[in-house]
Amino acid sequence: MTDPTHTPHLDPVVEARRREMATEHLLFGTIRFLAQRHPELLDELEGSLDHLWDKVEGEARDDAAVRKIASRIVKSLRAER
Repeated sequence: MTDPTHTPHLDPVVEARRREMATEHLLFGTIRFLAQRHPELLDELEGSLDHLWDKVEGEARDDAAVRKIASRIVKSLRAER
């Protein structure tokens, strides 16, 4: 579905950030909803973090940083329960 009132920003980085923020909001809400009904979901997600990696190549790659962010998200979801 397209929003006719939304004008894409000329800077693709800004537009990508907006998409990322919207996606994070929707995914976080979905996980919260599911975890309330299936508390074991958070255990499964936490157990999967070892398989998470940074897709960036070169010096900027930091798998541990990506895992740390995901871990903080899971912890915040646990705190909400």
